[in-house]
Amino acid sequence: MTGVMQKRSTLVLGTRGSKLAVHQSEWVQARIQELVPHVTVTLRRIQTSGDKILDVPLAKIGGKGLFVKEIEEALLSGEIDLAVHSMKDVPTELPVGLDLLCIPFREDARDALISRDGKRFKDLPSRARVGTSSLRRQAQLLQARPDLSISMLRGNLDTRLRKLRERQFDAIVLAAAGLRRLGWEREITEYLAPEISLPAIGQGALGIEGRCDDVFVRDVLSKLEHAPTRTTVMAERALLHRLQGGCQVPIAAYATIAGAEVVLEGLVASVDGKEVIRDRVTGTADDPRSMGIQLAERLLARGGDRILRAIYGKAP
Repeated sequence: MTGVMQKRSTLVLGTRGSKLAVHQSEWVQARIQELVPHVTVTLRRIQTSGDKILDVPLAKIGGKGLFVKEIEEALLSGEIDLAVHSMKDVPTELPVGLDLLCIPFREDARDALISRDGKRFKDLPSRARVGTSSLRRQAQLLQARPDLSISMLRGNLDTRLRKLRERQFDAIVLAAAGLRRLGWEREITEYLAPEISLPAIGQGALGIEGRCDDVFVRDVLSKLEHAPTRTTVMAERALLHRLQGGCQVPIAAYATIAGAEVVLEGLVASVDGKEVIRDRVTGTADDPRSMGIQLAERLLARGGDRILRAIYGKAP
């Protein structure tokens, strides 16, 4: 460790207060304590706007930034030293002075179906009520099963599972990563293949954010960095940035690495799922951002611009 690193004996890690967010932050806390035993890492729970507003769809209240804004303000003020986010919640543009210092190994990126009666997606009865908070999931589920009834489902994982057990829904769709991190895999009825539900940008990955000039934190976190995960996540985020996407429009992307080849698949869809523009590109890990931009341009040229113009009132 560098001489600079010897001078810090404490770090404050900011996190949302949900069970999953705290669990993810505790994992990072434990890894840092292993890497630098002389440094004490404490957690500070920060309530975000997205945690306060639970009765309105995300698309109507501002989308991604709602889950990170207050935490980023705490970083910039020096109140905390680093923050752990689910990458799918992180806007593609970060505030000046902040950076994603580390992206660790990615968990399972797929969506997971949990049905009350153990029925798989294809076996759900017509008009079955399926809960999700995501327009991305809604569009894709309706494309595959237009006979289903998709309803808004907000709240943390405990709340969503409780609503399923209370028979408010016949099935719900969640990110598999959160369930797996909490050890709740047994709840999963079926992992949805990307052909049915292409994941959200960055789904399954964590992002550890800090100040650009914090050499100490950057050096510590370098040992948790997983380069293949950063490559795939950066490709996906570049697509989202080019499309100017947020929670208001169904956009999905998922990159995988096979040998020296990176494959990026993406889509833009209408909210009702009646129109889905889907394509893929291949490339190398050298320039994932270019791959994301290239795929975004292809989706726009194939009709994605029309879908986005209808939602945003202008072309991206």
